[in-house]
Amino acid sequence: MLKVTLLTLALLLAGCHDTTAPRDTTPPAAPRGLYSITGDHEVTLRWLPNTESDVAGYRVFQAACASGPDCPFRPVGSTTGAEFQVESLSNGVTRFFAVAAYDRAGNESALSGDFPPEDVFDTPRPAGFDRVLDNYLDSPSTSGYDFSAYAAVPYDDNGADIFFGARDSLYVMFAAFQDVKIQDAGYATSLDAVDFAPSDGWAPSGTAEMIVGHCYVVETGAGTAETHYAKFRVTSVGPSRVKFDWAYQIDRDNGELAARPVREAARVRRSILWP
Repeated sequence: MLKVTLLTLALLLAGCHDTTAPRDTTPPAAPRGLYSITGDHEVTLRWLPNTESDVAGYRVFQAACASGPDCPFRPVGSTTGAEFQVESLSNGVTRFFAVAAYDRAGNESALSGDFPPEDVFDTPRPAGFDRVLDNYLDSPSTSGYDFSAYAAVPYDDNGADIFFGARDSLYVMFAAFQDVKIQDAGYATSLDAVDFAPSDGWAPSGTAEMIVGHCYVVETGAGTAETHYAKFRVTSVGPSRVKFDWAYQIDRDNGELAARPVREAARVRRSILWP
């Protein structure tokens, strides 16, 4: 009987000194600073890393609209870093994105943008590299560019949005019609430096001097029911030709840099005025 009593006492005392740590049930904070970079059939998402020491990674979510029962955010992938590329997307279709952080205990944060509420959305668009246009004074048939057809055309073609000319060491891109606007967005290390079309700042003359490393923004169909935006970055230029990388937003009136715009009236060609 004494042995049993002592054994029971020992078990009770051991229970009073249980060193098992309580389970972590505290989720990380929702990631902040989420933003997107528009790509061709893809969107790159970046955000500020969480500061909690036990954060193990992030889950990325996508939805067809910002909120509501018809727009659930569904997971599309995960990463341990603060960047994720969502691929295999349809160009011209807008999607909404959010990110949640999770810790080593499996706790998951609220979605980014919930506190404070903010929508992060993007519309992928087609892009291309190393497009060459010739000087219209020497090779008129390959001097213009039709963004909606992704093709070089004659400078005086009805589909030409812009065309290239060079003389006396001056290299110029011309807006071919009155419903096309152009502006120099300045030097950048990549085409992605320009992620959204501006609302003003267009060159009154409809021309822009071509400078290697500079990005340019183009608005086509300005003042019509079908406005589209494009951008390009010059990689080389000389007396005979210009080479550039480009992107064109096929979603109508969407500045997140297609089909042929439907014109409400005949296009009015610009006069060729050298700067």
